[in-house]
Amino acid sequence: MRRRDMPPHCDSLDGPVATAARRALEASNVDLVLPFVPESAEPEVRAAFLKTARARGAGPEAREVADRYFLETVVRLHRAGEGAPYTGLKPAGLDIGPAIPLAENAVESGSADDLYSFLSEELHAQLDDRLRRVGELRAEADSSVSAARMHVEAMLDFEVFAHRLHKAMLSTHH
Repeated sequence: MRRRDMPPHCDSLDGPVATAARRALEASNVDLVLPFVPESAEPEVRAAFLKTARARGAGPEAREVADRYFLETVVRLHRAGEGAPYTGLKPAGLDIGPAIPLAENAVESGSADDLYSFLSEELHAQLDDRLRRVGELRAEADSSVSAARMHVEAMLDFEVFAHRLHKAMLSTHH
């Protein structure tokens, strides 16, 4: 479950982990949230679920505190499974950019057409922009060592961008 480069979505109150945790509490079924944590974290999630379920019966304030405790526990363990630090629950409504919502819509609809279109357009623009910069700097590269250095940096940026993108496309793990 390693996703070091994920935007701050999994640790937000409206992210998939907190949403699954709330569903688990409402349905009294911890299994609904367990897929979001590594197997090694299952005992801790189950223990937190039982404590939360007991505390929820002590009134509205206790329920609010207990629910928050459970959400924080599950998100913390989820982040640990990603190899990422837990820095607390983030508010709902964070700007996570366009790719995650489009990917979520693709999962729901079974069609990646909108995501494909977005990513294709973005890739095209990025490649064109980076290559244009290489060309602009190439024209000046012979004027000085500084100009040549700038050209080399832009050239390497373009090539490394292509390499990392290719590696990301071939990656089988999140």
